[in-house]
Amino acid sequence: MDAKEEVLNREKESEENSKKRESENQIPPLKMSFSLFISSLGMQALMHLGEIVNPLTNKKEQDLKQAKQTIDILEILEQKTKGNLDKDEEQMLKNLLYEVMMKYVEKNK
Repeated sequence: MDAKEEVLNREKESEENSKKRESENQIPPLKMSFSLFISSLGMQALMHLGEIVNPLTNKKEQDLKQAKQTIDILEILEQKTKGNLDKDEEQMLKNLLYEVMMKYVEKNK
């Protein structure tokens, strides 16, 4: 085996190992549910309120317009799903809305 073939083999091994590590580190997708959907919107609202780190920038950033839009979406979902949620889902949505609304009011002082 000459040097060129050896380099190509090492590159191929390195690429295969990299792909293997990526697949091992991937988190399997969660089964979507209403609770998971609401939680993701709540996390978005908290991120826009500057309460949690934006995973894309690794910084806490505040964007109150985006936060308000996400809160409005949660309110619409609360109105449109009234009577169609189980008790846990209903309570979760109510608590989440209360939390993000209070934080929004606090940030707008």
